[in-house]
Amino acid sequence: MMIKSLLQIHKGVKRLNPIIGHGKLLRLFSNSAIRWKSREEDNVDKVVELVRSKTNILVMTGAGISTPSGIPDFRSPGSGLYHNLKKFNLPYAEAIFDIQYFMMDPKPFFTLAQELFPGVNYKPNAAHYFLRLLQDEEKLQMLYTQNIDGLERLAGIDGQKLVESHGTFSTASCTLCSERHDSEQVKNAILVGKVPIYCSRKKCKGKVKPDIVFFGENLPWHFWNYQNQVPFTDLLIVIGTSLEVYPFAAIADAVNYSTPRILINRNTVGSFGLRPNDHTLSGDLLETTMAIVKGLGWTAKLEKLMACSRNEE
Repeated sequence: MMIKSLLQIHKGVKRLNPIIGHGKLLRLFSNSAIRWKSREEDNVDKVVELVRSKTNILVMTGAGISTPSGIPDFRSPGSGLYHNLKKFNLPYAEAIFDIQYFMMDPKPFFTLAQELFPGVNYKPNAAHYFLRLLQDEEKLQMLYTQNIDGLERLAGIDGQKLVESHGTFSTASCTLCSERHDSEQVKNAILVGKVPIYCSRKKCKGKVKPDIVFFGENLPWHFWNYQNQVPFTDLLIVIGTSLEVYPFAAIADAVNYSTPRILINRNTVGSFGLRPNDHTLSGDLLETTMAIVKGLGWTAKLEKLMACSRNEE
Protein backbone atom coordinates (compact mmCIF):
# COMPACT_ATOMS: atom_id res chain seq x y z
CA MET A 1 0.00 0.00 0.00
CA MET A 2 1.31 3.40 -0.86
CA ILE A 3 1.92 5.59 2.15
CA LYS A 4 1.14 9.29 1.79
CA SER A 5 4.02 11.70 2.02
CA LEU A 6 5.20 12.31 5.55
CA LEU A 7 4.95 16.00 4.81
CA GLN A 8 1.30 16.41 5.76
CA ILE A 9 -0.54 19.19 3.99
CA HIS A 10 -2.25 21.12 6.72
CA LYS A 11 -4.97 23.62 5.84
CA GLY A 12 -2.74 26.36 7.06
CA VAL A 13 0.75 24.91 7.31
CA LYS A 14 3.09 22.30 5.85
CA ARG A 15 4.56 20.53 8.82
CA LEU A 16 6.27 17.22 9.42
CA ASN A 17 3.95 14.75 11.07
CA PRO A 18 4.92 14.81 14.77
CA ILE A 19 3.97 11.15 15.13
CA ILE A 20 5.52 9.82 11.94
CA GLY A 21 5.91 6.24 13.10
CA HIS A 22 2.41 6.00 14.54
CA GLY A 23 1.01 7.80 11.50
CA LYS A 24 2.49 5.15 9.20
CA LEU A 25 0.88 2.41 11.25
CA LEU A 26 -2.52 4.09 11.20
CA ARG A 27 -2.43 4.51 7.44
CA LEU A 28 -1.58 0.85 6.97
CA PHE A 29 -4.50 -0.31 9.10
CA SER A 30 -7.09 2.47 8.68
CA ASN A 31 -8.93 0.58 5.93
CA SER A 32 -8.26 -2.84 7.37
CA ALA A 33 -10.78 -5.27 8.79
CA ILE A 34 -8.41 -5.84 11.72
CA ARG A 35 -10.30 -3.75 14.27
CA TRP A 36 -11.40 -4.32 17.83
CA LYS A 37 -14.97 -3.43 16.98
CA SER A 38 -17.10 -3.88 13.91
CA ARG A 39 -18.08 -0.90 11.77
CA GLU A 40 -21.72 -1.36 12.75
CA GLU A 41 -23.35 1.57 14.47
CA ASP A 42 -22.99 1.55 18.23
CA ASN A 43 -26.00 1.83 20.48
CA VAL A 44 -26.81 5.49 21.19
CA ASP A 45 -27.75 4.58 24.76
CA LYS A 46 -24.18 3.43 25.41
CA VAL A 47 -22.84 6.76 24.15
CA VAL A 48 -25.39 8.67 26.23
CA GLU A 49 -24.22 6.90 29.37
CA LEU A 50 -20.61 7.75 28.58
CA VAL A 51 -21.41 11.44 28.12
CA ARG A 52 -23.53 11.46 31.28
CA SER A 53 -20.80 9.88 33.41
CA LYS A 54 -17.80 11.93 32.22
CA THR A 55 -16.70 15.40 33.32
CA ASN A 56 -13.55 16.11 31.27
CA ILE A 57 -14.65 15.70 27.67
CA LEU A 58 -12.35 16.77 24.86
CA VAL A 59 -14.10 17.47 21.54
CA MET A 60 -12.69 17.65 18.01
CA THR A 61 -14.76 19.05 15.15
CA GLY A 62 -14.31 19.31 11.39
CA ALA A 63 -16.21 20.63 8.41
CA GLY A 64 -18.94 18.00 8.77
CA ILE A 65 -20.43 19.73 11.80
CA SER A 66 -20.99 22.91 9.77
CA THR A 67 -22.41 21.45 6.55
CA PRO A 68 -25.93 21.34 8.09
CA SER A 69 -25.57 25.12 8.48
CA GLY A 70 -25.10 25.37 4.71
CA ILE A 71 -21.31 25.69 4.62
CA PRO A 72 -19.68 23.36 2.07
CA ASP A 73 -16.82 21.22 3.27
CA PHE A 74 -13.46 21.54 1.55
CA ARG A 75 -12.91 18.32 -0.33
CA SER A 76 -16.23 16.68 -1.31
CA PRO A 77 -16.19 15.99 -5.09
CA GLY A 78 -18.58 18.24 -6.98
CA SER A 79 -19.76 20.25 -3.97
CA GLY A 80 -16.75 20.98 -1.77
CA LEU A 81 -15.30 24.44 -1.34
CA TYR A 82 -12.22 23.69 -3.41
CA HIS A 83 -14.41 22.43 -6.29
CA ASN A 84 -16.37 25.69 -6.27
CA LEU A 85 -13.30 27.93 -6.59
CA LYS A 86 -12.98 27.61 -10.36
CA LYS A 87 -14.50 31.08 -10.81
CA PHE A 88 -11.35 32.61 -9.29
CA ASN A 89 -9.07 31.16 -12.00
CA LEU A 90 -6.57 30.04 -9.38
CA PRO A 91 -3.45 28.12 -10.41
CA TYR A 92 -4.59 25.43 -7.94
CA ALA A 93 -7.51 25.35 -5.50
CA GLU A 94 -5.45 25.59 -2.31
CA ALA A 95 -3.84 28.83 -3.57
CA ILE A 96 -6.72 30.75 -2.02
CA PHE A 97 -5.22 29.84 1.38
CA ASP A 98 -1.58 30.16 0.31
CA ILE A 99 0.24 33.07 1.96
CA GLN A 100 2.55 33.61 -1.02
CA TYR A 101 -0.36 33.75 -3.44
CA PHE A 102 -2.22 36.08 -1.08
CA MET A 103 0.72 38.48 -1.18
CA MET A 104 0.48 38.58 -4.98
CA ASP A 105 -3.32 38.59 -5.32
CA PRO A 106 -5.43 38.87 -2.15
CA LYS A 107 -8.74 39.46 -3.95
CA PRO A 108 -9.82 35.79 -4.25
CA PHE A 109 -9.44 35.26 -0.49
CA PHE A 110 -11.28 38.47 0.38
CA THR A 111 -14.10 37.52 -2.00
CA LEU A 112 -14.40 34.15 -0.29
CA ALA A 113 -14.17 35.83 3.12
CA GLN A 114 -17.26 37.91 2.28
CA GLU A 115 -19.15 34.63 1.95
CA LEU A 116 -17.67 32.85 4.95
CA PHE A 117 -17.44 35.64 7.52
CA PRO A 118 -18.97 34.32 10.77
CA GLY A 119 -22.55 35.32 11.40
CA VAL A 120 -23.16 36.91 8.00
CA ASN A 121 -24.63 34.07 5.97
CA TYR A 122 -24.38 31.05 8.24
CA LYS A 123 -25.55 30.30 11.77
CA PRO A 124 -24.77 27.55 14.30
CA ASN A 125 -26.89 24.42 14.16
CA ALA A 126 -28.06 21.97 16.83
CA ALA A 127 -24.72 20.13 16.87
CA HIS A 128 -22.91 23.34 17.83
CA TYR A 129 -25.42 23.96 20.61
CA PHE A 130 -24.89 20.41 21.86
CA LEU A 131 -21.26 21.41 22.44
CA ARG A 132 -22.47 24.54 24.21
CA LEU A 133 -24.53 22.32 26.52
CA LEU A 134 -21.45 20.25 27.31
CA GLN A 135 -19.86 23.49 28.40
CA ASP A 136 -22.88 24.67 30.38
CA GLU A 137 -23.08 21.32 32.14
CA GLU A 138 -19.39 21.70 33.11
CA LYS A 139 -18.35 18.64 31.11
CA LEU A 140 -16.29 20.30 28.36
CA GLN A 141 -12.55 20.11 28.90
CA MET A 142 -11.65 21.75 25.57
CA LEU A 143 -12.97 22.06 22.03
CA TYR A 144 -10.50 21.82 19.16
CA THR A 145 -11.92 22.74 15.77
CA GLN A 146 -10.50 22.67 12.27
CA ASN A 147 -13.16 25.09 11.11
CA ILE A 148 -12.68 28.78 10.35
CA ASP A 149 -16.41 29.58 10.20
CA GLY A 150 -16.60 30.77 13.81
CA LEU A 151 -19.85 28.92 14.50
CA GLU A 152 -18.55 27.54 17.79
CA ARG A 153 -18.00 31.09 19.06
CA LEU A 154 -21.43 32.13 17.81
CA ALA A 155 -22.97 29.20 19.70
CA GLY A 156 -21.43 30.61 22.90
CA ILE A 157 -18.35 28.46 23.44
CA ASP A 158 -16.07 30.35 25.81
CA GLY A 159 -12.78 31.46 24.27
CA GLN A 160 -10.92 29.77 27.13
CA LYS A 161 -12.45 26.45 26.09
CA LEU A 162 -11.95 26.87 22.35
CA VAL A 163 -8.92 26.27 20.16
CA GLU A 164 -9.47 27.30 16.54
CA SER A 165 -6.65 25.19 15.18
CA HIS A 166 -6.66 26.70 11.71
CA GLY A 167 -7.17 30.27 12.83
CA THR A 168 -10.04 32.68 13.28
CA PHE A 169 -11.85 35.65 11.80
CA SER A 170 -12.21 37.14 15.28
CA THR A 171 -8.78 38.81 15.16
CA ALA A 172 -6.73 40.34 12.35
CA SER A 173 -3.02 41.08 11.84
CA CYS A 174 -0.54 42.45 9.35
CA THR A 175 1.07 39.70 7.28
CA LEU A 176 4.47 41.45 7.46
CA CYS A 177 4.92 43.00 10.92
CA SER A 178 2.17 41.05 12.78
CA GLU A 179 0.64 44.27 14.14
CA ARG A 180 -2.86 43.59 15.45
CA HIS A 181 -5.68 45.53 13.78
CA ASP A 182 -9.25 46.20 14.84
CA SER A 183 -11.18 43.11 13.77
CA GLU A 184 -14.46 45.00 13.31
CA GLN A 185 -12.83 47.51 10.97
CA VAL A 186 -11.26 44.67 9.00
CA LYS A 187 -14.60 42.87 8.84
CA ASN A 188 -16.43 45.95 7.60
CA ALA A 189 -13.77 46.61 4.97
CA ILE A 190 -14.04 43.05 3.69
CA LEU A 191 -17.83 43.04 3.60
CA VAL A 192 -18.04 46.29 1.61
CA GLY A 193 -15.16 45.31 -0.66
CA LYS A 194 -12.60 47.91 0.43
CA VAL A 195 -9.68 45.57 -0.03
CA PRO A 196 -6.80 44.96 0.15
CA ILE A 197 -6.35 46.36 3.65
CA TYR A 198 -2.94 47.78 4.46
CA CYS A 199 -1.11 47.99 7.77
CA SER A 200 -1.55 51.23 9.71
CA ARG A 201 2.03 51.30 10.99
CA LYS A 202 4.35 53.83 9.44
CA LYS A 203 6.75 52.43 6.85
CA CYS A 204 4.93 49.08 6.82
CA LYS A 205 3.13 48.26 3.58
CA GLY A 206 1.97 44.82 4.66
CA LYS A 207 -1.46 43.49 3.85
CA VAL A 208 -3.84 42.87 6.74
CA LYS A 209 -6.03 39.75 6.89
CA PRO A 210 -8.05 37.88 9.49
CA ASP A 211 -5.89 35.47 11.48
CA ILE A 212 -6.81 32.44 9.38
CA VAL A 213 -3.85 30.07 9.16
CA PHE A 214 -2.66 29.89 5.56
CA PHE A 215 -0.34 27.39 3.93
CA GLY A 216 3.09 28.67 4.85
CA GLU A 217 2.03 29.94 8.30
CA ASN A 218 2.32 28.31 11.71
CA LEU A 219 -0.55 27.03 13.78
CA PRO A 220 -1.50 29.12 16.83
CA TRP A 221 0.92 28.39 19.67
CA HIS A 222 -1.83 27.29 22.06
CA PHE A 223 -2.82 24.44 19.72
CA TRP A 224 0.14 22.44 21.01
CA ASN A 225 -1.17 22.60 24.56
CA TYR A 226 -3.31 19.57 23.76
CA GLN A 227 -0.32 17.46 24.78
CA ASN A 228 -0.75 18.71 28.35
CA GLN A 229 -4.52 18.18 28.34
CA VAL A 230 -5.04 14.71 26.91
CA PRO A 231 -3.64 12.86 29.96
CA PHE A 232 -6.66 14.20 31.90
CA THR A 233 -9.28 13.59 29.20
CA ASP A 234 -11.89 11.04 30.31
CA LEU A 235 -13.86 11.02 27.03
CA LEU A 236 -13.04 12.07 23.46
CA ILE A 237 -15.79 13.05 21.01
CA VAL A 238 -14.88 13.52 17.34
CA ILE A 239 -17.52 15.08 15.07
CA GLY A 240 -17.54 15.55 11.30
CA THR A 241 -13.89 15.19 10.32
CA SER A 242 -11.90 12.85 8.10
CA LEU A 243 -8.95 12.86 10.54
CA GLU A 244 -6.61 13.09 7.57
CA VAL A 245 -5.05 16.47 8.32
CA TYR A 246 -2.09 16.48 10.67
CA PRO A 247 -1.12 17.64 13.23
CA PHE A 248 -4.81 18.17 14.12
CA ALA A 249 -5.64 14.48 13.67
CA ALA A 250 -2.87 13.53 16.08
CA ILE A 251 -5.04 14.65 19.01
CA ALA A 252 -7.38 11.69 18.54
CA ASP A 253 -4.50 9.26 19.04
CA ALA A 254 -2.84 11.21 21.85
CA VAL A 255 -5.52 10.41 24.45
CA ASN A 256 -4.81 7.46 26.72
CA TYR A 257 -5.36 4.08 25.08
CA SER A 258 -8.06 3.15 27.59
CA THR A 259 -9.97 6.47 27.24
CA PRO A 260 -13.35 5.98 25.55
CA ARG A 261 -13.58 7.62 22.13
CA ILE A 262 -16.81 8.48 20.30
CA LEU A 263 -16.91 9.17 16.56
CA ILE A 264 -19.96 10.91 15.06
CA ASN A 265 -19.32 10.84 11.34
CA ARG A 266 -20.54 9.44 8.03
CA ASN A 267 -17.65 6.99 7.88
CA THR A 268 -15.21 5.30 10.22
CA VAL A 269 -11.99 7.33 10.02
CA GLY A 270 -8.51 7.49 11.49
CA SER A 271 -7.71 4.85 14.07
CA PHE A 272 -11.30 4.45 15.27
CA GLY A 273 -12.08 0.78 15.74
CA LEU A 274 -8.51 -0.09 16.68
CA ARG A 275 -9.10 0.46 20.40
CA PRO A 276 -11.46 -1.55 22.62
CA ASN A 277 -13.28 1.54 23.96
CA ASP A 278 -14.09 3.09 20.58
CA HIS A 279 -17.70 3.84 19.62
CA THR A 280 -18.89 4.93 16.18
CA LEU A 281 -22.23 6.56 15.38
CA SER A 282 -22.74 6.88 11.63
CA GLY A 283 -25.62 8.30 9.65
CA ASP A 284 -27.01 11.81 9.68
CA LEU A 285 -24.95 13.97 12.02
CA LEU A 286 -27.80 16.16 13.27
CA GLU A 287 -30.15 13.22 13.82
CA THR A 288 -27.44 11.41 15.77
CA THR A 289 -26.67 14.49 17.86
CA MET A 290 -30.34 15.07 18.64
CA ALA A 291 -30.70 11.42 19.70
CA ILE A 292 -27.86 11.91 22.18
CA VAL A 293 -29.38 15.18 23.41
CA LYS A 294 -32.73 13.46 23.91
CA GLY A 295 -31.11 10.57 25.78
CA LEU A 296 -29.40 13.04 28.11
CA GLY A 297 -32.68 14.84 28.77
CA TRP A 298 -31.28 18.09 27.32
CA THR A 299 -33.79 18.67 24.51
CA ALA A 300 -35.58 21.55 26.22
CA LYS A 301 -32.28 23.21 27.12
CA LEU A 302 -31.05 22.95 23.55
CA GLU A 303 -34.28 24.34 22.13
CA LYS A 304 -34.09 27.24 24.57
CA LEU A 305 -30.53 28.05 23.50
CA MET A 306 -31.47 28.01 19.84
CA ALA A 307 -34.57 30.14 20.45
CA CYS A 308 -32.53 32.72 22.34
CA SER A 309 -30.05 32.83 19.48
CA ARG A 310 -32.80 33.47 16.94
CA ASN A 311 -34.24 36.25 19.09
CA GLU A 312 -30.85 37.98 19.24
CA GLU A 313 -30.53 38.14 15.45
